[in-house]
Amino acid sequence: MVGDERPVPEAAAGGTLIVGASQAGLQLAVSLRQLGDSSPITLVGEEPYAPYQRPPLSKEYLSGASDLTSVDFRAPGFYEESGIDLVVGERVTGVTLSGNGNGSMAGAGSGVALTASGRRLPFARLALTVGAAPRRLAVPGAELAGVCLLRDRDDAVRLRARLHDAARVVVVGGGFIGLEAAAAARGLGKEVTVVESAARLMGRAVAEVLSAFYLAAHRRRGTRVLLSTTVTAFTGDRDGRVTGVRLDDGTLLPADLVVVGVGAAPRTELARALGLVCEDGIVVDVDARTSNPAICAAGDCTTQPHPMTGEGRVRLESVQNAVAQAHTAAATLLGAPRQARPVPWFWSHQGDLKLQIAGLAIGHDDHVVRGDPDSERFCVLYYRGGTLLAADAVNSPADYMAVRTALTRGVAVPREAAADPGVPLKSVLTARPDAVLPT
Repeated sequence: MVGDERPVPEAAAGGTLIVGASQAGLQLAVSLRQLGDSSPITLVGEEPYAPYQRPPLSKEYLSGASDLTSVDFRAPGFYEESGIDLVVGERVTGVTLSGNGNGSMAGAGSGVALTASGRRLPFARLALTVGAAPRRLAVPGAELAGVCLLRDRDDAVRLRARLHDAARVVVVGGGFIGLEAAAAARGLGKEVTVVESAARLMGRAVAEVLSAFYLAAHRRRGTRVLLSTTVTAFTGDRDGRVTGVRLDDGTLLPADLVVVGVGAAPRTELARALGLVCEDGIVVDVDARTSNPAICAAGDCTTQPHPMTGEGRVRLESVQNAVAQAHTAAATLLGAPRQARPVPWFWSHQGDLKLQIAGLAIGHDDHVVRGDPDSERFCVLYYRGGTLLAADAVNSPADYMAVRTALTRGVAVPREAAADPGVPLKSVLTARPDAVLPT
């Protein structure tokens, strides 16, 4: 149990082992209980903490608006009360699967996991919710003090402490994490420069119209943004502390703090050792099954069929996906009926810019801008073949909820009607001929 320093007995055999005390891992354990599973559940994680929320770390916590007491998902007594054996500070280094009687491991789901400390964790069912690890820059000086990542709780604590004393901050990476960190630093009065190697901000997540808006908005707030620019090295002083960031054109940006936010790589080491298929994540089907159908995976570590169209595969890093996929995995492990997956949604709070995304804009061929971006309150709706795919809403919660409702219920939002900001979006929802609406 959390905080218990006494020797911990081996996990009870016959239950479920969940490797990864992440949001997906906790949700999987909770969903098993909600679905009526009364067998033992062991949730094991590398960090010395009970599962906690990651999104606030780059938002409220970094800006100083909250502290770490607000990030824990559950009170300490929850795990014991729920019959969940929470094992923290333990890294699973290997898993041995049981055979099926003929020497083959195909379809095997039971076995024993071994941790770095030598603890054995027997299980009858196995799920991987191991998340993703922050990508690092392989450039000279990356190990200097003051070159920080932001992925976990300890990262956030170190970064917030350094941010308090810093004057000049360079953020490497113009994605959600990088821009959230930049907004927090500017809000504290720091001199901030964002360096992005791509031609636009948040290029993997949003369309060009939104990238252009955020570029202008951050610059209006005093942040310097450099696009199509690559970092080649970090410079430091004799004490090993960062002093600057060298760019590909030879420019040296002075810095006493650097935040590296260049994305995250799915953790697939254990899955590969198990022989599971991995391609930009652990490959799973709509039921969260891996290539070994007896083993499930959920969360940031997975790549899955498009949750709305079923076409191709996508990797989604979001709270909503972690929760929904974990619930699916729990149902699969118990042989329970599959439930409909909810519409994907995401959010990013960059200072006073509240971005809410409903759906996935992948493959769109048209878009409508609803409202005036200069007002910093607008919505972009994405279409393919006239069908609504997604929306990005900036400081427009009503439009976001209207689109999320439309996508959930399978109703249409006509393009022409959506373009008129004077008409409430929820009033133009129309039933699609092929839609089955809830009663």
